[in-house]
Amino acid sequence: MAKETLAEVKRRRAAVEVVDAKIAVDLATAQSYSENVFLFVPNLIGYTRIILAAASLHWMSYHPKYCTLAYGISCLLDAVDGHAARALGQASKFGAVLDMVTDRCTTSCLLCYLSSAYPDYALAFQFLMTLDFSSHYMHMYSSLVTGSKSHKLVTSDVSRILWLYYNDSRTLFFMCAGNEIFFVSLYLMKWIHTPITFSSITPIASLYWLLGDLTWPALLAIVSFPIFLAKNIINVVQLWKAAKILVGLDLLERQKKREEKKQ
Repeated sequence: MAKETLAEVKRRRAAVEVVDAKIAVDLATAQSYSENVFLFVPNLIGYTRIILAAASLHWMSYHPKYCTLAYGISCLLDAVDGHAARALGQASKFGAVLDMVTDRCTTSCLLCYLSSAYPDYALAFQFLMTLDFSSHYMHMYSSLVTGSKSHKLVTSDVSRILWLYYNDSRTLFFMCAGNEIFFVSLYLMKWIHTPITFSSITPIASLYWLLGDLTWPALLAIVSFPIFLAKNIINVVQLWKAAKILVGLDLLERQKKREEKKQ
């Protein structure tokens, strides 16, 4: 059984064309305007996301409205670039990595701010940053070394949870959006202190018995918390599955060396 598994891994790796790094650099340097991967529409959207994320970080400490607007648009564009890539036939490895790196860095920067805004929970935010980066890096690397064309191509026999998570773009967007909404809500809780029931709208004011002194960011945080929790459980599963894949490859390679010594 182990030999068959090793053969399958070999076939998958052989199916992935290996290009010398110097050749790849030369091709990228000499690419024409009509076929410039850097200028693909999805990647232009990615650059826009980075600019908006940088703007939100600039405003984060003193202008919550501008910050939230820029951050929110940047996150929403995360769903647009994938659709553009498929519609225009402009999917690229560079774009996939750009998208993931932008997501990780943007969320981490917000978590850094939350660590200073909520010093008592700084360790928890640091743990979330570590989990986010490590799970995605190990998942990306394990996908690469097993010959997968995309880190989103997870089969149900490897992990049903990850298959459900990555297989449906709507589920993926819902989980990621809910996770970001939770963090943004924590950010806005530092700026907005007026209870929802102070509203002049009679139906809302009459809900004091239910909402009490909750602000709308606090209510949003409560509603999005289950999604945040589920998203980070998935991160743990992703980290563990990637670790098992890498360990399995190590065992296969060690077996191969032992067999070569016997010959």
